[in-house]
Formats: sequence, C-alpha cells, structure tokens
Amino acid sequence: MSELGRQLKEARLQKGMSLDDVQEVTKIRKKYLEAIESGDYKVLPGSFYVRAFIKTYAEAVGMSPDELLEEHGNVPAPPEDTAMETVIQKRSRRPETERNAKWLPTVLMWTFPILIIVVIYIYASSLNKPDPDQIDQTNLTNEQQDPTTAQTSPPASGGGVVAPTSSAGTEATTEPTAKPTPLPTPTPSPQSITVTPDGKAGKTTKFKVSAPAGSEVKVEISATGVSWLEVYKGENSKGEKLSFGNTAAGDRMSFVLGSEGMYIKSGYSPATEITVNGQVITDEKTSSRLLLNLDDGTGSETTQNEGTTDTTDQTNETGQ
Repeated sequence: MSELGRQLKEARLQKGMSLDDVQEVTKIRKKYLEAIESGDYKVLPGSFYVRAFIKTYAEAVGMSPDELLEEHGNVPAPPEDTAMETVIQKRSRRPETERNAKWLPTVLMWTFPILIIVVIYIYASSLNKPDPDQIDQTNLTNEQQDPTTAQTSPPASGGGVVAPTSSAGTEATTEPTAKPTPLPTPTPSPQSITVTPDGKAGKTTKFKVSAPAGSEVKVEISATGVSWLEVYKGENSKGEKLSFGNTAAGDRMSFVLGSEGMYIKSGYSPATEITVNGQVITDEKTSSRLLLNLDDGTGSETTQNEGTTDTTDQTNETGQ
C-alpha cells in the first residue's frame, strides 16, 4: 500500500465511510478505489484518470486534493493535449466580421416585429386620449346638476332662518361589523418535550423522545464544517433515506420525528450539532450513530388505565 493510499484510507475510516459509501458519493467504481488505496495505478484506465480519481476521492473524505498531490509528486501526470490547443487556436482566429454576420439576420428578424408593436401602441394611446374641450363641458354639467351644493333658503314667515339641507344628509349610514378574530391554536412548548438516553445497541446510542400526543417533534442538524452525514427513517440504515452525503459549513437541515423513529450517522460529530426541539443530543464520540424513538405517552396511559381497572375489580370482589 502506498503512502497516499494509506492517508486516503485513514481519512475514510475516520469519517466512518466504507468503500461502497465512497463509490456512491464519487460515482467511481469500487475496484478503482481499491487500486488507489493499494497504489496499483495500472488498474485505472489512464494517467489522466489517476489524478482525477484521487482528487475526487480526497474531496469525498474531507482532504485537500491539491495538498495531497503536491505532497506525493510520484503520481502520474496526464499527457498534454496539444491537439485540443491547436483546435482552440484555430477557432479563436475566426474573423470578427464572420461572427457578427452570423447574428445579423437574427437581430433584424426581431427588430421589425418590435417596431410594429411600438407603432400600434402609440396609435392606440392617441385614440384613448380624451378631448380637453369635452372634459370642460363635462365638469360644467356636473357642477350645475350637483344636488349636494348648499343653497340658503329664504327667511321663514316667523322671522327665523331655515338651515340649508342636502339630499345626502337624509341617507342612513351603516358601519360594517367587525368579525371576531379566531384565537390561535396552542402549540406544545419545548419544555413539554423531553429527550432521555435509552441505552445502546452495539455502536448505536438510543434516545427516547417523550412528547404530547399529536405534537410535532422537530429534529434539526446544523453543520459547522465537513462531515459525512446519513439520516434514515426507522431504526437503521435500511429505512427510507432522508439525507446522504457530505455537509458544508452553514448547512441546516430539519426533519419531523415520526412513530417509526429516526437513525442518524455522523462521520465527524464536532462538525454537526443535532437538536430535538432545541435540545442538543450527542454520544460524545468523534463518529456518532444515534437512534431516536418517539414516545407520545399513549403506552403509559394504557398501563395506568389497566392498573385502575384491576384495582376496581379487586374492590368489587371485596365488597361482594
């Protein structure tokens, strides 16, 4: 085994990843990954793929590919592709006028429809513009026929003065009644949801999450760096896959814990903070395997009901 392959293998094991996991992330066949770890580069299809596969492998396990290749300078370098450079040079020498002539028909094709649309819009705007003389006549007619204009009535026979009235004053006004605002549905507070250790099963640390029936339990994962992360529904990695791959600093994921439970695997625990309704859970290991089981309290209520029933039966028998 080469020194480069040994470093890659140690980084992979530190993150708790198997060759199958690396194969799924990098899409590199497993036999090529084994060849890189053993230093047998002859198995790989060519010298170009050697460096490309090593870079992809290093990124998947959280290592710097440039520093790794610089440290091990004996890795085969890809051959220089002179033919590609010649083609690029030939293409770059195409006359500028030829490239401009290629786009000219397309520009002209779109210019004429746009001009036609602009002319139609201007013509339609001019038709819809009202005549100023007509506006003045309309305003004058409205002022003459406005019934709300207040006029002073002649003095009454008794020497009093009749107050001006308007037709608008006789109309009754009604105010809309405000509809009552519905009260928000109360949600369970984080204090009503508790998380307690529930033993271990092999390398997996189990936690029991107690929550009121019908309440939503949120599981949130915040990443501060690179870590291999897997999240499944159920009690192991055979359940439904919710998340799979490397994390980056600033990543935030949120899931809802169901009755089937949730299995979480973190290759580098210091870079991933796992909380259940704001409560941090950890097994204090560098590589964590956690199992969350939901307990909504229905089992304890059933037990209490059964105990009450037994007590009632005993009381009845004693009374008889």
